[in-house]
Amino acid sequence: MTASTSRSALTPDELRTLFLFEALDDEKLAWLAERGRVEVRDASTDVYTQGESATCFFVLLRGAVALSRHLHGDDIELSRTDQRGAYGGATQAYLGDRVDQVYAHSMRAITDAEFFVLPAAEFATALRTWFPMALHLLEGLFLGTRAIDVIVGERERLLALGSLTAGLTHELNNPAAAAVRATDTLRDRVARMRHKLALVADGRIDGTRLHELVEMQDAAVRRTLQARKLSAIEAADAEDELGDWLENAGLDNAWDIAPVLVSGGIDSAWLDEATEGLTDENRLAAVSWLSYTVDTELLMGEIEDAVRRISGLVDAARQYSQLDRAAQQSVDLHELLDATLVMFRAKIPGGVQVVKTYDEDLPHVLAYGAELNQVWTNLIDNALAAMGDSGTLTLATWHDEDCVHVEVRDTGTGIDPEVRPRIFEPFFSTKPVGEGTGLGLDISYRIVVDKHGGDIRVESRPGDTRFRVSLPLARHAAAEPA
Repeated sequence: MTASTSRSALTPDELRTLFLFEALDDEKLAWLAERGRVEVRDASTDVYTQGESATCFFVLLRGAVALSRHLHGDDIELSRTDQRGAYGGATQAYLGDRVDQVYAHSMRAITDAEFFVLPAAEFATALRTWFPMALHLLEGLFLGTRAIDVIVGERERLLALGSLTAGLTHELNNPAAAAVRATDTLRDRVARMRHKLALVADGRIDGTRLHELVEMQDAAVRRTLQARKLSAIEAADAEDELGDWLENAGLDNAWDIAPVLVSGGIDSAWLDEATEGLTDENRLAAVSWLSYTVDTELLMGEIEDAVRRISGLVDAARQYSQLDRAAQQSVDLHELLDATLVMFRAKIPGGVQVVKTYDEDLPHVLAYGAELNQVWTNLIDNALAAMGDSGTLTLATWHDEDCVHVEVRDTGTGIDPEVRPRIFEPFFSTKPVGEGTGLGLDISYRIVVDKHGGDIRVESRPGDTRFRVSLPLARHAAAEPA
């Protein structure tokens, strides 16, 4: 607080001229006159500053003042007045240590200004002693509203988590179902291969050729593992050529076998070489054996891929929730962002392209990983809502000497300049009624600014909206051992 000058205290009669005190009796006015003082502030000086300990309650006697709040790096003027009796300062002193006793905003003298100043402790005593019923109502209103904010905030988190969980369940179901289908088919192929072995044991297939068949089988497996992915046109041409070869070789199910062998990288030239010298009967048996081998290998690849996808999704869910991590520790922001994207995979429309421009040298930061994931969730969800079915979602990271920066960009409709100053307010939402609680950005602001000492800002115009989260590196460095 800046230096000030004082003069004699106000008399009870002078205090009665202020609308705040006009209904008080003589005894109460004398009490105030005895404990209060008059202070003067010069024009363009601070009366009190946001975040400082709230030590006094101020009532304007003359002059003009402006109230402002520091928000996202900018000082935003809330109001300006020259009304005699306007007040501010330690207005929550009556709540005692149940809330942080700091100034919620700043007051600045626009002109030379004079104030009646009452110490916060005296102001709290007056309210508790003179207006006990009103005090209970005020306490109930303030603390009740704060409790409601907490409950609704938790509801917002649960709604977001429920939505992402539904998407994750859908994502898990696809590879799980693929693994089940592949396993059923594999069981059938293995049964048929056992049947072929039985034919060898019965002597219906020349057992002397078994060693050659096994070598041919191993060669087919190696070829399958190295097979490149063909385009649709390339695959169709290869299947036509191989189907003709198989049909000429006398296989009744040639056109069923051809797609399997082509997927395994088998072509007619390789089959010519592999079956050279075999009788027609043995050639048919060998090709059938090879088709089972290739099909089995492909099915095992499908199962492996499905299991890897499931494992990846589970790992992303673990990373997203941070269940196995300490509440606060050094985190890789790229891992957090990627985990959040995986959780959103089912909600990202096919027409939305996701672009990642990551700083390869981005340092780790000391942070609450699970809560930062809540921030990314809110920002990505808003970006997707703004774009609809098509657009580009960009996640960018970079760093400077002081901070690491994460930016979530979208090509949606943008934010109306008239509502942009209010987007971080609790319960404010541009979404239709029932589609949003208006707490997502408020929660994000509290996590970034209050809990991590960082900053969150927005720049927006149609086709280009950017939410930038900045997290301090000094916080990380200070936490590391010397």
